[in-house]
Amino acid sequence: MPTGEFCHPPPLPPAPGAEEEEKWVWAQIKAEARRDAEAEPALASYMYSTILSHSSLERSLSFHLGNKLCSSTQLSTTLYDLFLNIFSTDSNLRSATVADLRAARFRDPACLSFSHCLLNYKGFLACQVSCSHSYEAFLYKKKAYRVAHKLWTQSRKPLALALQSRISDVFNVDIHPAATIGKGVLFDHATGVVVGETAVIGNNVSILHHVTLGGTGKSVGDRHPKIGDGVLIGAGRQY
Repeated sequence: MPTGEFCHPPPLPPAPGAEEEEKWVWAQIKAEARRDAEAEPALASYMYSTILSHSSLERSLSFHLGNKLCSSTQLSTTLYDLFLNIFSTDSNLRSATVADLRAARFRDPACLSFSHCLLNYKGFLACQVSCSHSYEAFLYKKKAYRVAHKLWTQSRKPLALALQSRISDVFNVDIHPAATIGKGVLFDHATGVVVGETAVIGNNVSILHHVTLGGTGKSVGDRHPKIGDGVLIGAGRQY
């Protein structure tokens, strides 16, 4: 692991609020992007368009996801507006995003920086847009959703399923928009991960590639695995 500017950052100040934590992580991301743009001029335009030109984490993430998931029939600007509207109006969703960024940064030795995760970790990107309401929301019946799940609960199921399909095509990660996934989740490498409709994944879970949380064979009802907090699932496991 390189040292110096690529070492893991210090922990946050004691007991920060969610808003302060989000601001701190966004400040780290912008500082990292400036550093990388200066060190590698070939990346300067990319860093500016994806991070440095934006005023907030939700704007940067919405722009990046829109460009990743756009197609000839679904414009990046349309997706940007959709993602930004949901991220900017749901503080719990933004809190889950920050927790997932921290999970990758501190639990994956290969993660060089928060900006590296934001731009390049397909498991992180797929999780932000495809899946779930938070695990606490599942337990306490509060409304706090990630993008596709929020669309699912708003009876916009065709759009939610279209996003699921596009995410599967782009990232090779197939997460049903009705699945329930907590905060601080790390999909490490993420290739070939499948999460079924009634699956539940707790907080601070790490899942490696080619893991399937599949159905039990029941045609209706609760038919997928439940993963508790703090679990590590190794590569290639089938449930």
